[in-house]
Amino acid sequence: MTDRLYLRDTTLLSFAATVISVHDTRVELDQTAFYATSGGQPHDTGHITWESGAASVIDVLTIEGKVFHTLAGLIPEVGTEIHGEIDPDRRKSMMRTHTAMHILCGVMWRDWRRVVTGGSMDALSGRMDFEIEQIPEGFAQEIERLCNAEIKADRPVEVSFLSRDNAVLDRDLIRTKNNLVPESVTEIRVVDIVGLDRQADGGTHVSSTSQVGRIEIIKTESKGKGFKRVRFVLHDN
Repeated sequence: MTDRLYLRDTTLLSFAATVISVHDTRVELDQTAFYATSGGQPHDTGHITWESGAASVIDVLTIEGKVFHTLAGLIPEVGTEIHGEIDPDRRKSMMRTHTAMHILCGVMWRDWRRVVTGGSMDALSGRMDFEIEQIPEGFAQEIERLCNAEIKADRPVEVSFLSRDNAVLDRDLIRTKNNLVPESVTEIRVVDIVGLDRQADGGTHVSSTSQVGRIEIIKTESKGKGFKRVRFVLHDN
């Protein structure tokens, strides 16, 4: 199994690894700092180099528990020692956006006790769905105000790990309507926006809320009876 280095250090942008399998244009490494698409967060991009070649990493995905890097360019052989470099701008944008989603989730839980029913994100934009019967007048403006107040509060974002047995006892760690953590996962990664939001999560995040920037709620819409969608974008200030 590939050691996912980003789970412990999201600031890691370069690393060394060894190719352990090759399938057409996809390579599996013994360890990686490239984030693999999951939980609504898209993959990292970047490149890998080795003594006799180089390739761009254009996709990273998990197949049957294994992390595969889709390459454009030369394909290294099994056993090749490579050096990986993450695109820093894309990683930073994804980190900011994912933390923004947790801020939004935290505000909705704290002030309205609403759980997330779905969501997705891209660089500096995202959407989250909640169980809400009716959106009151001024709702978007109020959410935006509350989220930006949490950004200005400069809350630290901390990562820790719990055994699955201990984690499942804390219902607040799972903020989605359905538990999306696979049964095969024995250790739960917990992302804690201290004082606001603490939940199981495998994504990349900034180290404090002030690094998110400014949230703008651009649209709220109905997605069926009892379900509402909140769309947002991020600005630098």
